[in-house]
Amino acid sequence: MQFFDTARPKILIVDDEPFNVDYLEQELEDLDYDTVSASNGQEALAVVTAESPDVILLDVNMPIMDGFETLGILKSDAQTRDIPVIIISAAHDLDNVVKGIEMGAEDYLPKPFDPVLLRARIAASLDKKQWHDLERMYRNQIEAEKKRADELLQVILPEPIIDELKATNQFKPRHFGNVAIMFTDVVGFTPYSESHSPTRVVENLQHMIAAYENVTLRHKMQKIKTNGDAFMVVAGLFEPLENPVFSCVQAGWEMVELAQALPDPWQVRIGVHVGPVIGAILGHRQYLFDVWGDAVNTAQRVESHGAINAVTLSKTAWQAIKHLCQGISLGIIDVKGKGAMELYKAIPHN
Repeated sequence: MQFFDTARPKILIVDDEPFNVDYLEQELEDLDYDTVSASNGQEALAVVTAESPDVILLDVNMPIMDGFETLGILKSDAQTRDIPVIIISAAHDLDNVVKGIEMGAEDYLPKPFDPVLLRARIAASLDKKQWHDLERMYRNQIEAEKKRADELLQVILPEPIIDELKATNQFKPRHFGNVAIMFTDVVGFTPYSESHSPTRVVENLQHMIAAYENVTLRHKMQKIKTNGDAFMVVAGLFEPLENPVFSCVQAGWEMVELAQALPDPWQVRIGVHVGPVIGAILGHRQYLFDVWGDAVNTAQRVESHGAINAVTLSKTAWQAIKHLCQGISLGIIDVKGKGAMELYKAIPHN
């Protein structure tokens, strides 16, 4: 019964009696099997490594290393434990047969050899091996698909959410305090898009977003989403940080430089605010983890009123980092939906 391999099966004969080896080789070759042989256990183990036989005919009584020691080594090795082993033993030596089966042998072949029984034992062992090989192939495919699915999930969702989804098939909405929220936006993106091909626009965006993602990972922040040319990240959400706001500011300074170094250089505005948020996954298809709250809305407003090629902060965010870097006030600005807000620009270290 051949499922996926049309090569002639290879049988390893392990016996120290040349007459037995010659007889078995002749019978097996007449049955259209390839054969290799060894005269003791040590030789057999070397042949197994070199030849990868499909079935092993293993004599019990041999010099140097007997059949039981050889069988024990074969069954203790993950690379060889699934090769069917047929014990060769005298017909009256039932104890050896039982011991061999208990140690993991597939079957036994009594001496003197009966051609019909030999054919049946070999065919049955080959069928079992082919079923096992097919099962292992499917299992490996399933593991590969599972690994690929896990990798895709890690691209889409934060790791703590993946762990909870796997454990409970859901992620419960939760409150997060003292989270720094940062938005970036390309200045003049609409006129740029109108004057360049869609392919070029997307290529430049891809360069920028990929670079921003690397910065986000390096500063231990969490990317939330992109929306056109806008990029949103948070700090201090799943991974505690000493100063989430300063992590955003440092990342923002790098992002300004990266945007200016793109194939088509861009200017960007970056806004940062800090406060509590609610995090959750909505729906049951095309999962997207997102955060909501007044702090998110405020961060977006800060960005939209921010200085070009700079990191702009709300007063609350500035209070969290003013001891760590220099900054200047941009004055009191009337922010839609928020009223009068004082905004600050963080000045990078020289």
